[in-house]
This record gives sequence, structure tokens and C-alpha cells, in this order.
Amino acid sequence: MTTYESIQFRGSPSGEIVQKTFTYHHTDLAPDEAIIKVILSGLCFTDVHMISSDMALGHEGVGIVQAVGSACKTVKVGDRVGWGYPNSSCGSCEICLLGEDSYCPNAEWYGRSNSDTGSLSIAKRKEQWLFKIPDEISSEDAAPMMCGGASVWAPIVNNCKCFDRVGIIGIGGLGHLAIQFLRKMGCAVIVFSRDASKESEAFSLGATEFHCVKDVKNYADLKLSKPIDKMLISTSVKIPFEEFYPVMNVKSAVIPLTVALGDLVAPYTQTVWTGMSITGSSLSPRYEQQKMLEFTARNEIHVMSEKFPMTLEGVNAAFDKLKSGKMRYRGILCWEN
Repeated sequence: MTTYESIQFRGSPSGEIVQKTFTYHHTDLAPDEAIIKVILSGLCFTDVHMISSDMALGHEGVGIVQAVGSACKTVKVGDRVGWGYPNSSCGSCEICLLGEDSYCPNAEWYGRSNSDTGSLSIAKRKEQWLFKIPDEISSEDAAPMMCGGASVWAPIVNNCKCFDRVGIIGIGGLGHLAIQFLRKMGCAVIVFSRDASKESEAFSLGATEFHCVKDVKNYADLKLSKPIDKMLISTSVKIPFEEFYPVMNVKSAVIPLTVALGDLVAPYTQTVWTGMSITGSSLSPRYEQQKMLEFTARNEIHVMSEKFPMTLEGVNAAFDKLKSGKMRYRGILCWEN
């Protein structure tokens, strides 16, 4: 009987990251599950929120399939696959039938279930939400695409046209990917950042314009040549909408990509009179996520990341840098650093 030992780096009620070992038996494998040897895993700030839960941390995994259940049809032993937040969706509710399975109310998600995620040596996952990684994409680029890429891809392909002027507030783990996606699609990309030192980096990623907004309370003071059609908010803190509303076009859209506590407040009259919309967005559904990987491979989209060894010391160092806000821009935990 084949057994697999899984070294896992988990959260705990005290907030301390702990190392534990679990054993999986081949006979434990459900028909729709796969055993995967993890190569590496990406981190984002959501993992910081989960650090007090008894669960494996990290949710952007890439690895090689070691075994598959009897009902698996799309992956086989030897395939390099990636996975993110969802482990499964029900496939039968109205949302799933509409093709929006990333919004399935019955889904198993990172944080909602104790399914294997990223910072471990062996993962057991449902085949349903595993994605084959194209050969053209490195594992280091693929892992952050499983969450960060999927989070920005969905609002871009569903809201942005190739002739739009798209604003991005914040260059970070999400923003630097959004710039690349949008530029490859032909959009004009206008970047707003509080950090003037990121200007050259923004242009190297494909930005059309860069504006430093440190201490700017009214974006009209920036004197843009044309208004913004879509505004993606990818900062880790909430931005007062009244600051950037003066540069928004009629019939434009604001799309927040990050999560924060409290209420979302926007200028009421301008939103109504100019036909603006404020659109929430989660991860890409499975179909869109597979297309994102194909687009990434075809257009040579790359992730800016920092690598850390998949050891207790390395995981703690990665979390410390993530919490400090100094990660540039995605943290990756690697079994071979």
C-alpha cells in the first residue's frame, strides 16, 4: 500500500506557525481526488488573516500529480498542475449552471474548509479545480496566477474593452499583473501610486501613464488628458472614492479588487447622474482561469516575486515580510530555493 507523508506548515490559535506531518494512504483517495507533490506555493495577505486557524497556510500551489482516483478524467500522473482558493464547487446550483462556479455557495474554499492548500509537501485535492500548467509558464509564474492572477483576470475580461482607458490604483501583488494583462489586450493603462519610485517599474510593465498621488486629495489636480473608463482598485487599504471620482468618465466603472472591513462609501449624485457602476469581483470561474493561463503563456506575462525556502524558518520570514508590506510583489515558498 502506497503512503505519502505530508509536511505541513499550519496556523494555530496562538497565531504561531507550526510544522506538522500527516500521512495519506492511497486507499484514502476518493475517486475524484489527486495526490500532488508540491513544488512551491504562493502567498498573499489573505494567508495572514488565516494564521490563527489550524489549517495549512498558502493557497497558490503548483506541483506534480503522483496518483489519481478512479473517476479522474482531466489530470494524470506526471501532470504539472496548479490550484488556488476553491477545492470544489457543487456543479448543480444555478450559479454553477450559469458558468460562474467561482461564486458557488456550496464550494469548498480555503478558509471555509480544511482542504489541503499550499505550504505542504504533499497535497490531496479534488480534480475539479486543478489546472494544467502550460509548458511555457514557469512554476514560479504559475503559482501566483492561481489567486492573484485569477483575481484581476475576471474583472478585466468581463469589464474592460481594448479601447478603454483603465486606471489602476496601487502597484502590488495584483496591480503589477493587471498592468501586464491590460497592456497586452491593447488598453491604455494609467497607474496611480503613492510611491514615486515605482514609476520606471510601472512603465516597464506596460503602463501608458504614471501619476504619483501621495498627498493628492483630488485627482483632478493631476490634469489627465482624458477621463478614466474603468478604475481597478488594487491597494491593500481603502481609498476614499471622492478623491478619484473627478477623473471618472460618464458610464464608467469602479472595480475594487481587495477586501477591507467597514462600509464602501461613494459620491451618490455623480454615481447616479453619470450612469457609473461599482462592480464587485471575485476569482475567475474555471473556464476563464484556464483561458488566463493560455493568455499568460502566449503573451509572456511574468510575476515579480521573492522566494523563500519551505522550512519553518523560511515560512516565518515570508509571513513577516508580507505583514510588513515590503513584499515585492508576491511571496513564493519553495521546496528547492
